[in-house]
Amino acid sequence: MGIKILEIDQITKEFEKDLKNTATSAEVDSLNIKYLGKQGKINHLFKILPVKTDPQIGKAINDFKSIVQDKLSTKLSEVLDSAEQDTFDVTVPGFEKPLGSLHLVSQTIKEIETIFQKLGFVRRRYPEVETDWYYAEGLNIPKDHPARDDQETFYVGDNTVLTAHTSNGQLREMELKKSPPIKMINIGKTYRRQIDATHTPMFHQFEGLVIDKGINITHLLGVTEYFAKSYFGQDRRTRLRPHHFQFTEPSFEIDITCGVCQGTGMMHQIPCKVCKSGWLELGGAGMVHPNVLRNGGLNPDECSGFAFGWGVERILMMKSGLPDLRLIYSDDIRFLKQF
Repeated sequence: MGIKILEIDQITKEFEKDLKNTATSAEVDSLNIKYLGKQGKINHLFKILPVKTDPQIGKAINDFKSIVQDKLSTKLSEVLDSAEQDTFDVTVPGFEKPLGSLHLVSQTIKEIETIFQKLGFVRRRYPEVETDWYYAEGLNIPKDHPARDDQETFYVGDNTVLTAHTSNGQLREMELKKSPPIKMINIGKTYRRQIDATHTPMFHQFEGLVIDKGINITHLLGVTEYFAKSYFGQDRRTRLRPHHFQFTEPSFEIDITCGVCQGTGMMHQIPCKVCKSGWLELGGAGMVHPNVLRNGGLNPDECSGFAFGWGVERILMMKSGLPDLRLIYSDDIRFLKQF
C-alpha cells in the first residue's frame, strides 16, 4: 500500500513542478492533456494500481484528480488575466456596433419637410382612411368620375376609402384654420390599384397648400422653383404644362429638366433614354378651385390659393436614378445599405 501511495505522491510532485513552470494558456492546455487526458497520467494510475481490490487507492487517485482540475482551472484564469493586462493596446480601434439608419423614404420625407419649413410651411398629417366627402365630393370630383371607380380606389366601406391622394388634407386644413393665411405641407401614405416598375399599391405623397389674399400662379412658380433647386440642384429648371384636375383651375403638370442630359434631350448625339425630350414630369399643381374653397368654408371672392401634390418615391427615383420603384421596399441589404 505504501509503495502504491508513494507512486501517486511522485506524480503529484511532478504536476506541481510542471504547474509552476506554466506561463501560457497553451501550456495549461498541454498539462490538461498530460494529466487529465484519455492517455494521461491519472488514467494510467487507474490502470496500473489495484483500484478494485483497494478502495483507498481509488479514493487517493480521485482526490488527486480533483486537485489537478481545480489548480489547472485557477492557473488558466491567472494566465488569461495576466495576458490581457500585459498585451492590451489602447491604440487598437474598438469594435463598432452595427447600427441601423433611417429608410431612404424616411430620409426623403425629412429632407422635403426641411425644405418647405424654410418657406414657412407647417407640416400636417391627415387621415389615410377617409370619407368620400374629403376624398372626392368636397374636392369637386363628381360621382361618375373614373377616379372614384372601385377599379381604381381601395374602398373599405360604402363611404370610406384608403386615400389615393393627400388632397383630402386641403379641406381639413381649411376647416382647421377657418381663415387665411394657410401654408401647410401634408405628407402621408396613399393607395392605388397599380403595381409595376414605377408604381406600388402603397406609396407616399406630399401635398402643399397656400391660401391668402392675392395668391396667384407666380407664387406657385416661385415655390416650385425653390423646391426643385433645393432638392435636385441649382442647375435644374422647372416649367408649367397645362393639364386638368377637378380640384384646381387652372391646372398644371410641373416638369423639371432631366438631370441625366441636363435638359438637352440628347446624350452622346442620341436621344436621352431617361427623358427623351429634356424634361421629366414632377407632379400636378394648380390654383385651388373656387368650389373647393367654398367646401372648405372660405370665400373665393376674398382669397385664392394654389396646391400641389407630388410623389415622395417619384422624386427619390428622379434624384437617385433608381430603375425600379419596388427596390425601395425590398429587404435586400445590399441595396438598402447604400442609403
